Amino acid sequence: MMKMISIIQRFDCFILLYIKDNMHGTIMDKVMVVSSYLGDNGMIWIIISTILIISKRYRKIGFMALGALILSSILGEEIFKHVFRRIRPATLNLLIAKPVSYSFPSGHTTSSFAVAGVLAKYFKKYAFWFLGLAFFISFSRLYLYVHYPTDILAGIVLGLICSKIIIYSFNKSNANNSDNRASI
Repeated sequence: MMKMISIIQRFDCFILLYIKDNMHGTIMDKVMVVSSYLGDNGMIWIIISTILIISKRYRKIGFMALGALILSSILGEEIFKHVFRRIRPATLNLLIAKPVSYSFPSGHTTSSFAVAGVLAKYFKKYAFWFLGLAFFISFSRLYLYVHYPTDILAGIVLGLICSKIIIYSFNKSNANNSDNRASI
């Protein structure tokens, strides 16, 4: 078990150092700070969900996206981070304020992939863009040195699981409502 943890830690450090040594620059620094900011508190996803909820045609999808965001926040931020209590990468010169919560899983990544998973399912034409935005926000957390790669990978998996749970729950609920109306 300890050998596996050591391998994971070496993998995490290798990726972070590679990004630091090969990708940093003035323009990228600014782009990554803005990208990370889009994911703060799920803000971009709340805005998208709200726009969808306002539209009668897409209201259900908006509520599903918001549900996925809430579920991912509860599981990632309130449960898993406190179970695993992983400390964030240590560095002195961050481009953003050092987050105060634990590192595993990445909350930005979890929420981004939870909502992007719902949106990609129902807006297939734009799936690449939703998932691309989720990936970009996630990558910014590595670039800014506030998460390890395994935090991001866990966030992707957890986020996509949350989207599947919400999609399944909404579809099951709609099927039950249809059955109940048909039997009346």
